[in-house]
This record gives sequence, C-alpha cells and structure tokens, in this order.
Amino acid sequence: MEVLPFCVFTVFTAVCGSGSATADSIIHIGAIFEESAAKDDEVFQLAVSDLSLNDDILQSEKITYSIKFVEANNPFQTVQEACDLMTQGILALVSSTGCTSATALQSLTDTMHIPHLYVQRSNAGSPRTACQLIHNPDLEEYTLPARPPIRIGDVMIRLVNELRWQKFIVFYDSNYDIRGLQGFLDQASRQGLDVSLQRIDQNISRIFASLFNTMKTEELNRYRDTLRRAILLLSPRGAQTFINEAVETNLASKDSHWVFVNEEISDSEILELVHSALGRMTVVRQIFPTSKDPNRRCMRHNHRISSLLCDPQEGYLQTLQTSNLYLYDSVLLLAGAFHRKLEDRKWHSMASLNCMRKSTKPWNGGRSMLDTIQNGQIIGLTGAMGFANGASNTNVNFEILGTSYSETFGKDIRRLAVWDPVKGLNGSLQERRLESDMQGVTLKVVTILEEPFVMVAENILGQPKRYKGFSIDVLDALAKNLGFKYEIYQAVDHMYGTQLPNGSWNGMIGELINKKADIAVSAITITPERESVVDFSKRYMDYSVGILLKKPEEKINIFSIFAPFDLAVWACIAAAIPLVGVLIFVLNRVQLVRTQSPTHPQTPPSSSSTLHSAIWLVYGAFVQQGGDSPMNSVAMRIVMGSWWLFTLIVCSSYTANLAAFLTVSRMDNSIHSFQDLAKQSDLSYGTVRDSSVYQYFQTKGTNPLEQDSTYAELWRMISKNSGADNCVSATNEGIAKIKTGTYAFLWDMAVVEYSALTDDDCTLTVVGNSISSKGYGIALQHGSPYRDLFSQRILEMQDSGDLDVFKQKWWPKMGRCNLKSHANGQPDGRALKLQSFAGVFCILAAGLLLACLVAALEIWWNSNRCQQETPKEEPPIIGAERSGGMERHRSSHLCIGLGGRGLPLGTELGSHLPECPVFAARHSP
Repeated sequence: MEVLPFCVFTVFTAVCGSGSATADSIIHIGAIFEESAAKDDEVFQLAVSDLSLNDDILQSEKITYSIKFVEANNPFQTVQEACDLMTQGILALVSSTGCTSATALQSLTDTMHIPHLYVQRSNAGSPRTACQLIHNPDLEEYTLPARPPIRIGDVMIRLVNELRWQKFIVFYDSNYDIRGLQGFLDQASRQGLDVSLQRIDQNISRIFASLFNTMKTEELNRYRDTLRRAILLLSPRGAQTFINEAVETNLASKDSHWVFVNEEISDSEILELVHSALGRMTVVRQIFPTSKDPNRRCMRHNHRISSLLCDPQEGYLQTLQTSNLYLYDSVLLLAGAFHRKLEDRKWHSMASLNCMRKSTKPWNGGRSMLDTIQNGQIIGLTGAMGFANGASNTNVNFEILGTSYSETFGKDIRRLAVWDPVKGLNGSLQERRLESDMQGVTLKVVTILEEPFVMVAENILGQPKRYKGFSIDVLDALAKNLGFKYEIYQAVDHMYGTQLPNGSWNGMIGELINKKADIAVSAITITPERESVVDFSKRYMDYSVGILLKKPEEKINIFSIFAPFDLAVWACIAAAIPLVGVLIFVLNRVQLVRTQSPTHPQTPPSSSSTLHSAIWLVYGAFVQQGGDSPMNSVAMRIVMGSWWLFTLIVCSSYTANLAAFLTVSRMDNSIHSFQDLAKQSDLSYGTVRDSSVYQYFQTKGTNPLEQDSTYAELWRMISKNSGADNCVSATNEGIAKIKTGTYAFLWDMAVVEYSALTDDDCTLTVVGNSISSKGYGIALQHGSPYRDLFSQRILEMQDSGDLDVFKQKWWPKMGRCNLKSHANGQPDGRALKLQSFAGVFCILAAGLLLACLVAALEIWWNSNRCQQETPKEEPPIIGAERSGGMERHRSSHLCIGLGGRGLPLGTELGSHLPECPVFAARHSP
C-alpha cells in the first residue's frame, strides 16, 4: 500500500477522455461547503495549489475544481448543487456540511456510485455528535467519513473511572445532539454511576437567575454539591461563560472539577477557559502528531507541505479548525488515488450524469474508484488517514490537559495523559491532593477579636499585631503539624458574617466568599446558613449558649431563724401557748376544789395553781425543757399529752425547714434556664445584633410550629424596637451593660464563662443552657482543598488530648473567681455565716437583759415593801426581853434577805418563814 503525504478534506471532480489516461490528463474535482464556513474553500484551494506546485504525488496531471456553497442544514439545496456538479462529470465528491445535508448527499452518491468523502462540521463550536448515516443493505455505500467516529464517550467513561467519580452532572448546549451520549450513558448505568443531564440554553445568565428564583436553600446546596463534579459538552465560549456565572453566583468552589470535552478547541481558548475557572480544570481535545525535528516539521512521508500550514511561527495553523485539517488531508488522499489509477492504466472514462432523469445509470467506474480510495493511505496534517479497516477512518488521538491541587488554581495547565483506540489511556488522571503537609503554603487568615478565642498579645507600633487565644493555639498547632505559614488580619467590620438583604455576606464569611482570605479563625460557629456558602472543618469545641448575669447581692437577715415558718404560723403558736396555759390553770383549780372537800385527803398545792405558773409550764414543755407538773387528773394528762405531741411535730418541722432554708439561701439566684428568664420581668436581656445567637432566637421565636412559648417570649424581649433596646453591637458592650444595670447577656457559653472567670470584681456568674448541637470550627473558602486536611488533624488533636490542654489553659477549673458563689463570697459555700445566727444571739441577749432588769426591779420592790411594813425598833431591854428583841430584829433581816429569792411561783411565804414579822402581821387573825 502506497503511503502519501498529509491532506485536508476536499471534493474532486475529474474529467478525462475515454480510454487510457495520458500525460496531459485533466482531473476535474469539486467541493460543497456551507456558506458560514469561511476557511473551508480557502483551505481547499490551498491544498489544490500545493499539489500543482510540486510533483511528489501528481507529475503531469492537472487538477481543476468546482466549489458550490449551500445554506447550513438545507438538504434540498445541497442535492441540487451536487446534481449540478455531476452534470459536469466528477470522479469524487468531498463535502463539509452538517449531518442533515450529509445524509441527503449519501443517498444521492450511493445511487449514482460517486465516491464521497464527507468531512463533518461541528455546529457553532459545540462538540461533534455522530451523524446517523443511512445503511441500506441493498445499496453499496460510497460515502466515506473522513473524520474518525465519535470516541469522546469512550474517553469520558475512562476518565470518570480514573477519577473515581460516582456522581456527576453533564451539561450540554442546545446545539448538541443528546443521542450522541447514549453509549456513554449505557456504560455509566452498567457501572452504577449517578449521572445527571442538564441542557444549557444560549442565555446562560438567565439560567442561573432562574436557579435562585425557583430553588430553595436546601436545593441550592445540593445543586452546588453536584456542580463539584461536572462534564461540559459546550462550545469554548459557552463553557467560559457558564463557569464565570457559576463563580460569580458562588456555585463554584475550589474543589470543583470541570471536565471540558470538545474535539475542537485552540490553545488560546484553553488558556482563557483555565484562567476563568475556579477549581480544577480538565480539557479533553483531539490532537495530531507532529515531528519533533524542526527540519522535518513540514514533511509528511514523501510529500512536503506548505510552511504556512506546518510552521507554528506562521500562526495560520492556529486559526484553523479540525474540520479544515481533515479537508486538506482529503484532497491529498484523492490525489493519491487518482495517481495510482493513472499508473495502473485502469482509468475509467466518465460521462456526464444527469441525476434528474430516471433513465440515468450510475457511473460504472465508481466501484473501482472507491476501492482505490479505500486501499490508499496518506500521512497528512491529521496524521494517518485511510479506510483499509472498513468504511471509516479510525485513526484518532486525544490529549487530556489539566490543573491539579498542587498547582496554582486556574493558572497553569499541563498534559496529564493521552488516549488512542488501540492503547487506551496513557497517563494518570488521579487528583493530586494534599496528603501530609502544606510546606511552602502561606494562608491568608481573617479574624475578629473575641476573648478568649482571639486576643491581641502585642501591638508594637510599626510591626504586625501578634495574637493569642484558644483559636490561635489551635491554628498554631495546625501550622506546626502541617508546615504552613499564615498572615492574619482583622475583618474591617468586626462581624462574624450574616447574609444581607441583597444576598451578599458581611464579616469574615464575606471575606471568604470574596476570596480575600483563605480561612477564618475565631469563635465562629458552624451554622447551616454559613455552611451553604463556605466550608468548615470538624468542630474543635462544642457550642452552647449561656446566660451571663450579675451575682445576686447576699441579703443580711439577722432574723432568718424565723424564716422556716410564716408569720401566721408564728402567731398561731404564740396564741396556743397562753391558751393551753389557761386551760391547765382552770383544770388545776377544779382539781384543788375537789381535793379540799372533807371526803378527800389534803394534797400539796400544784406548781400550776396560778395562771402565770401554768403558762410557764406550757412554754417549758414547748421548748422541750419540761417542769414539775404532777398530773392528778385524766383531763390534765390528755391536755399535756396533746401539747407534747403538738410540740414534737412543730419542733421537728421547724428543724427540717430551717436546714432547708439555710441551704436555699445560698442559692437564691432565681434564674436557672431560659424558661426562668422568660417568665420574669425585672431583668432585661439581649444579645449581639445580627449574630448567630440573634438569628437562632429569631428562627425559634417566629416559628409557628414551635410548641414551646419560651422562645417566642425571649424573642419578643430581644427584638424589642428591632433590637435597639436590649441588644448590643459587641460582646464587651454586653458585659459592660451587665455591671451597670439589671441586664442579662445571652452569648456563647465559652465566651461568657471566660468573662466571668476573669472578671476583676468576681461579680458575674453564668447559667448554662445547651440549645443546639453546633460547634466551633475553622471556616474555609467553599471547596477549599485544605478542609479535609484540617479536619483530620483536628480529630488527631482530640484523640491525643491537645485540645483538652488548650481548654484547661483558657478555662481553668480553679480560676480566680468562683462562678457559683455570691458576690464577694468565700470559696467554701457550706459553712453557715454569723449573720445566719445573729437573730439567735439577739434573742439571747434580749432575754439576759430582760432578766437582769426584772431581777433588779424585784429586789427594789421587795426591799421597799419590807422596810415599810417592819415595826419601829424598841429601846433595848434587859434579860429575856432583850433576847426576844434581838430575835425579832434577825427575823426582819431574814425576811428582807429572803424576799429577793426566786421562790416557786404560788408558794406561800408563811409556810417557809413563819417567824417573819411581816408575814405574821399580814396573815394574823
């Protein structure tokens, strides 16, 4: 088989005389092109000119040609123009049209036995799909597709398997025939791959606008996740517009992987596409072999090509499409076939064919010419072209270009692999992810100050600020472990990040979305709203909301011993003592009257024979001190038994309530949860405006399905006057507001607990209430390649206990302040203080003073009365009278001396002191 040089698609018409060919034979060739294909006729004429200028293929033969232009996808016009060429007498027809016109030409050329080399054109730069040519078993096929069959489906399935994709989406434009994907979809289905298809219209901006108008947030999140693995069957310009829209609407991310598949894409278009993409870009395109030797770059076997087409420095080759290259090679292939025909002396003369007549017979030399074309092969611009293996050209090669994670995103591109039908894939498409370290990487870190997560350590004029805190310790540990460096700066608005009414974000989240920072580090919580626009690492600390309060001032109540019983109870007890005393006195008097009758023996007087002695007896029994009270009657025993039982119950209840009261008095903070906070009205409360805590209470408080009314009440107070009354703009403002008034601050438990532990006056306390299962994490750009690496290292730090060490450093268990005690309280909260028993000592002191006062009054009173009632002293006498006078004088002094003694109440003084003249005078008959 003779091998001829490089060629491009063309249509030949040869007109020869009958019989054997001669040296001055004229070969008439022709072509049919679409009007929109400006380069087709130019390349066709260039190929014919090259053949005429050198005799490598044709020596003395001359080639003439006719070119017809038709409208795109107009089969009727195409057939008319082809019939016009056949009336001129043609040896072969080469066309470069769409599939519709090609099918019509196939039917005509098969009928007239005219060899037809067909170069398929892509529609508006979209990927090529296979033309569904008619295969009629009753007719011989004279149409030979110059371009190889569509093999991008085979390349795509191998690429997906190499990348280990299980779920992805395929975007195709409106000019693409979806039937071309049938084979690819069948293979994907057999392998269990999840493939989605979406058609892209011309107005790409409207498509993305409709996504945000019709999809909910959850649906957009799922769609964004699907976009991370996408195959683009679009034109280069359409793909660039599509990716730009995805990036601008934040649907694309750094871990997005775009696979652009199109046989026809130039180097300049690839660079534009890669520079506009965010994430990894892989480009699949058809390639053609070139010689590495510059001196043989324009040689194709035994044929030299014009330097205009083979020298890259000329720049003309870069302006041509793939279909133009196949058109050039088709001219060379036909020229070689004609030359072999002339050499073999097997030339068949051709008469003019009129395809409009029914009586017209096919060309009898068509079969021989077709065989000669099929048995030939040339090396041209597209490489080897031939049809020896069948009715199609099977020589095709693809190259796969791409960026990877180890390179700068969207800036550099290199060849990853090549593919051909025989050897398959040669190269590796595995994603080169960061595996163990980030050496040489410098991250831009955005933060805001939040104690104890991020604080300024040093602020030296002219030098960058240095920071410290729990989050900084975690970041430093990651940097040391992974080997990266970082530059840190504070967000301009000092906000964590909330979504604004126009859809944009402020704060640290906005910095990540706008690609100004790589990661955000502070007390930033992981929320569904934030996670829809950025990525988060694994949580490095659990999150809950706490209530920061001012410690209650301990109230001093010296009469707290009376607190166990209500005032009404004390009043009833005070009334019961004299009432029972009166009852005992009456019963005792009745008993005395009964015993003084002649029929009863004389009984000694009882200690309860007087009213005050009876009351004293009852009081003694109440305080469990007892007393002499002989119970001679059943009635008195019943009364005293009932009183003793009453006393036992009252004293036991008092003892138990006193212990409970003294315990509760040490925990007199009435707010222990959000429910307690919502029920009270004395204390106002709020949080930081537009923060995650603020949004949480807004969501819970305005949810009509929320059964707990607590959050609705909390939100009513927090949102009062749009948050201007009770909410603050920063954490330190909320803490300061607590100290200056009756205010409770709702904020992150970790932050408020640190504030209470480090308070200068130790006047703050914290009430914990876990409201969600959220946590603190490191925020990264959406699709950041560092996310999985950071998460893995954080999990390792949790297992090793490093995070616990950091927590103990910033939240010590034995801090300077005790969160559970009162203001200025001592650490030991179990000891009862003096003020708790001050009332007892006051009662004792009052009793002692009263006893002394009464004793003094008794002495004074009895002394006065004894002196007034004693007879005047008589003159001294002799003998017995003197002796009797002295006795009376001693008796009067004895009376005075004993008058102050505490004799038993109700005891008759005469029974003890019969010799006292005062007594004798008072009781003499």
